[in-house]
Amino acid sequence: MNTFDRIYELHAILRTRRYPITMRGLQEQLECSQPTVKRVIAKLRYEMGAPIRYDKAQNGYILDRTGGDQYELPGLWFSLSELQALLTVHELLRSMQPGLLRQEFSLFRQRIESILQTNNVATGEVFRRFRFHSVGTRSCLPENFHTVASATLQRRKLDLHYHNRATDRLSSRIVSPQRLIYYRENWYLDTWCHQADGLRTLALDRIRDPVMLADEVREIPDEQLDRYYSGSFGIFSGPATQTALLRFTPQRARWVAEEQWHPDQQGSWLDDGSYQLSLPYGDSRELVLDILRYGPDVEVMAPEELRCEIKARLIAALQQYEK
Repeated sequence: MNTFDRIYELHAILRTRRYPITMRGLQEQLECSQPTVKRVIAKLRYEMGAPIRYDKAQNGYILDRTGGDQYELPGLWFSLSELQALLTVHELLRSMQPGLLRQEFSLFRQRIESILQTNNVATGEVFRRFRFHSVGTRSCLPENFHTVASATLQRRKLDLHYHNRATDRLSSRIVSPQRLIYYRENWYLDTWCHQADGLRTLALDRIRDPVMLADEVREIPDEQLDRYYSGSFGIFSGPATQTALLRFTPQRARWVAEEQWHPDQQGSWLDDGSYQLSLPYGDSRELVLDILRYGPDVEVMAPEELRCEIKARLIAALQQYEK
């Protein structure tokens, strides 16, 4: 532990104590010699202005709180391990979308790296030892993200164009942004669409030319948003109308039993080692894709229309290979 960390630790020890702590107690907690503890106390007392008082009667050190104020270290302080954790979080944010939030964090990141290097800590290890791989990420323009995020936080309406993949059409919309969602490595915006007069979910990579307006949003209560967006499986929101019953083979069951597909799912083990999973859904499109990726390791038991939909997709896929 270097001086930087010891100052941080000594402050944390003294701040939480109501009674003096002895020199031996400080040596044990800081894991250093008596001369080192004295140097750290002197640095914290004289350079940082901490009101550290030695209590002769109890032979210990304590923060003097006679003035009633709670002493805090000047500026924003982190331990070395916390600084390394912040760099790791920055790498994770950067991996969510190429370039996303890079500008906002660049100066902060440079400051963190400078502090770590001053304390002989190699920052390159964070980037060498941590990897965040994204699959299926769709490109989102950073400037569009910034506009949408700003409007969402400042509670302002957005004027935008939206490209619908299914119809390949571009439409103009005025929306009241409610929540930004990071789902399956892509960003989505839950909104109240004023043209449709209802809740809609927009993919950020499909938004074109967003402009933040001066008008305040139409606020939708959290309870209403939760009911609409969390009631059924997947990103296609709306109330759940049916319950899917899926049976996974014993070979696949060991994985699926530990996965969460939906907060309201129900799972049970069967006598032959297979696993049965039930979950609510309203729109089958995303659910069908998830079921198909398990191939022969899953069977749809109910409802019949979902079973028929999966069967039709499997037959169509097989026909591709029989041509």
